[in-house]
Amino acid sequence: MIDAIWVLIAAVLLATFVGVAAMVYIWMERKVSGRIQDRLGPTRVGGRFGWLQSLADGAKLIQKEDLVPDSADQILFRLAPYVVMLGSFVAFLALPFSNGWVAVNLNIAVFFMLAVMSVEVFGVIMAGYSSGSKWSLLGGMREAAQVVSYEIPMAICVVIPIMVAGTLNLNTIANQQAGMFWNWYLFQSPILFVTSFVYFTCATASCKRAPFDLAEAESELVAGFLTEYSGMRWSFFFLAEYASMFAVSGIFVILFLGGWNGPIPIWYGIDFGDVWIGKFFGLLNFLIKSSLMVFVMMWLRWTLPRLRIDQVMTTCLKYLLPMSCGLLLLQAIWQVIFPNGLVGWMGPEVFNPGGYPLDGGQP
Repeated sequence: MIDAIWVLIAAVLLATFVGVAAMVYIWMERKVSGRIQDRLGPTRVGGRFGWLQSLADGAKLIQKEDLVPDSADQILFRLAPYVVMLGSFVAFLALPFSNGWVAVNLNIAVFFMLAVMSVEVFGVIMAGYSSGSKWSLLGGMREAAQVVSYEIPMAICVVIPIMVAGTLNLNTIANQQAGMFWNWYLFQSPILFVTSFVYFTCATASCKRAPFDLAEAESELVAGFLTEYSGMRWSFFFLAEYASMFAVSGIFVILFLGGWNGPIPIWYGIDFGDVWIGKFFGLLNFLIKSSLMVFVMMWLRWTLPRLRIDQVMTTCLKYLLPMSCGLLLLQAIWQVIFPNGLVGWMGPEVFNPGGYPLDGGQP
């Protein structure tokens, strides 16, 4: 009974976070797009900055009629939004938000997250196939081809920092980057620096974000797989999209940007990760970093034009996939030459003047 209660509490907290984060990011995207397009964005609902615009939109969607086309497959059409939402939500079970603050501390956390987030594509294909619309079917087919292709270089880019860390546990990987910002894996080798850009490009494509939003493509396919959806079922797709944006950004932050470890530790003499106040500030640090990466995705969406489907596939198969394979080989060679990274090459007194443990252990 106690275990069941804890599971219920963790599920409620994660569901609340996903809902609130999606609401905040939808508001943020409207403000970002407004500024880029020389507009103001929401300014009415909830004060001069429109803080409650997303909440008002959610209330509007709840009241909308839930329509199902006559030509649609009734079961698959109704099930698809929940499959998409489930794939995004389950990934948060293994995502640590601070040192030890994770629903399930898995030793294979990073690949568990990639695996369950790939389930989202099945929901998109179901939505496109079951809608009884040629526009929806084309969107689902595009999404299947895109996600299957981009998951390969994305997974290879994840393997590279894992090879440096020697573990698949995200909590351990973040703790190994404790200390000053140059202990982050992003700065451990030029190969990891380039890998971070390749991973982020693939992650943006996996979230169906522009310039890779070929599954929706409003200017070509009406709204792609979303064409026949309305009301709350329509909103579930967008909740899943923004949840996935945060999830892949969280993986990026842990693998390359030190996770919840700040650019500059507050005090080397105290391990702030072992007390709740330190974990709380680590949580804030993690949320800020991940939100910045989500902001970059929004920035790209409203800056770059949409690619054609053949250009999207060419970018993956002819450029990103060979690059990721080459980076994996180069990092393996780098590991042989500099087994301890730049810290071992330049000396710990250069990169770790405070004597903070490079493995994330006790000072």
